[in-house]
Amino acid sequence: MKGTPVFKELSFHGIIGQSAALEKTKDMVRRINDTKVTTLINGESGTGKELVARAIHYSGKFANSPFVAVNCGGIPENLLESELFGYAKGAFTGADSTRAGFFQAANGGTIFLDEIGNASLQVQQRLLRVLQEKEVTMIGSQKVQKIDVRVIAATNGDLLKMSKNGSFREDLYYRLNVVNIEIPALRERKDDIPLLANYFVRKFAREFGKPRVKITERAMDILLRYSWPGNIRELENTIQRALIMCDGEIGAEQLPAFLKVSAPEVSDE
Repeated sequence: MKGTPVFKELSFHGIIGQSAALEKTKDMVRRINDTKVTTLINGESGTGKELVARAIHYSGKFANSPFVAVNCGGIPENLLESELFGYAKGAFTGADSTRAGFFQAANGGTIFLDEIGNASLQVQQRLLRVLQEKEVTMIGSQKVQKIDVRVIAATNGDLLKMSKNGSFREDLYYRLNVVNIEIPALRERKDDIPLLANYFVRKFAREFGKPRVKITERAMDILLRYSWPGNIRELENTIQRALIMCDGEIGAEQLPAFLKVSAPEVSDE
């Protein structure tokens, strides 16, 4: 499809954009991708923290090693510990066999711990030992397993503040925060909105089998004026809906009303 090379040129392992704010993020990725330094990624929800973690892994020399992503906020607290570290047969009711955890699966590669602030204090204690000793002990076992895993954690919260009020271990925070990468919110990189919007148009046009669709200048002006509290995820969902509703081009009428309220100069009136 015509124009595809432009997106490839401006994409860095899935990270799309060329704004100054995003270039700082990509520069940090390039500086650490060939190391196994522990990294903490900070960013609002929807900014693409897992995308950055994957870029760190797949752009470096460990790209052929395992990459395991774990959503610590999406696994019940009573299961997270056994999912991360594994368990021995008979460790608890229902443990009918020995099962390795995510850390063992990521051995030699990278484990990405998203929403790390949701981990219980007990899990945090085990994570601290992994980082300090480079070893894992399954639940219900006394056997220590040495592992070689790069840990990348992410949060949309303030772990330092949490460490001060006791909801997150301060020693673990400093162990995780060896390298810190701040991902800019979409409102801080508005130069990238046209590129991202057109990328999503092409993506969903292919998915839905639609012919080439364009975004009108009026609609793009509305997209540029909105603050995007949901960041890239919100933009992606907006474009997906607009493309479904449009015939040939995405105009202001295909965009949600609340977006146009934020840009009265280009409203439908």
